[in-house]
Amino acid sequence: MGEQTQFEPGQRAPNDGKYIEVGEDSFHMNITNPQHVELRKGQPFPNTTNHNRKWKKMKQFH
Repeated sequence: MGEQTQFEPGQRAPNDGKYIEVGEDSFHMNITNPQHVELRKGQPFPNTTNHNRKWKKMKQFH
């Protein structure tokens, strides 16, 4: 099984990091002003802007 990449509000963060709100098909959908949160491992994800959105870890650019 692979690692989970999208998270529902209320689930606990698997790792420290910054997470961004994404849509169901965010590859095709443009989300205007998505929420960003920074969580520590074990903290719960907050509510999303609407029920069709989930949380995803932001990629880090060096």
